[in-house]
Amino acid sequence: MIPPWQKSASDKLDKMVQQNHLPHALLITGVDKIGKLNLTQNFIQKLLCPSSSCGTCEFCQSLQKDQPEEELGHSVLIRRSHYPNLIYCRTELNDSGSMSKEIRVDQIRAFCEVLSKTADSLQIGVIFYADQMNNNAANSLLKTLEEPRKNTLIILLAHNINLLPKTILSRCQTIHINPTYDQESADWLSNQITENTRDDFDSMQLLESSHGVPQKALDDLKGDYFLKYQSWQNLLLEIVLSPTKISNTDIFVDHELEVLKCLQHLLNEAIKIKVLDHEGANLELNQVVEKTSFNNLFKLLDDTNRAISMAQTTINIKLLLDNVLVVWSHITNLKKYPAITNIQEY
Repeated sequence: MIPPWQKSASDKLDKMVQQNHLPHALLITGVDKIGKLNLTQNFIQKLLCPSSSCGTCEFCQSLQKDQPEEELGHSVLIRRSHYPNLIYCRTELNDSGSMSKEIRVDQIRAFCEVLSKTADSLQIGVIFYADQMNNNAANSLLKTLEEPRKNTLIILLAHNINLLPKTILSRCQTIHINPTYDQESADWLSNQITENTRDDFDSMQLLESSHGVPQKALDDLKGDYFLKYQSWQNLLLEIVLSPTKISNTDIFVDHELEVLKCLQHLLNEAIKIKVLDHEGANLELNQVVEKTSFNNLFKLLDDTNRAISMAQTTINIKLLLDNVLVVWSHITNLKKYPAITNIQEY
């Protein structure tokens, strides 16, 4: 079953097949937990099943037995599907028994060797996630992408295409899955929440707090993340409306990156309200929008985006967040937007 936010991407894939324009290499992109592998598995099932994913034939039953996301207790280079002409490549346990952080060149060589063999029926290779390939692995894949065998389809999945070489990107046709904030996706999310899960929720609010990723919203509900997110958002709004509240940020400690992302979401929402010239559901945010210029909202969003990127480096993220919050606390009455220490130089 294709969830609503994947339907557009699924329709594009179906159209390629119907018009006989299926490329030899596909790149399916989207943020973590948006469902790239689910979309891929559904698409493969449609390709192989004589009745377009009937669920009962030998092809469908073979694919349904596959558990490519499950971690194995031993080292392998590639994984074979229960369907004989399908293989998967992903990060695996290395010879020392620890999980590798990257897809290694020996894995890609094994992957390409299997796909280099002539096959009478369609053979498929799936790499997830291709942006985890190291440089040697990516280079090793190039020749197979440039000179694919007949009846071969390579599907790459990636969270961040900016981490892939341009030589890889230019040889693939890209399908992107967008984050979702529509009512149909919110209804889907509501239907997934069981009696054992929190019942005092708003599905649209859950989508917003998970940045439009329904599966992340479900995962967040399993613990206390959603409650924490709400407390971070509430305090951020208190700070911007009452700047003295900036001294009460103990709940941000050890969650600086998540708080920056929460602020990023608030700024995006504020800009949307400003553009549409229509009040949103958050009364406090409406007050911020009314008192703040477009220019300052955009500049702080730009600086917040940079701060989130810098958080992946060795920079002091607590100091970084503090500097961003100082500007946020005065955003409603700034005459001139200030330079935030360390960010403008990034």
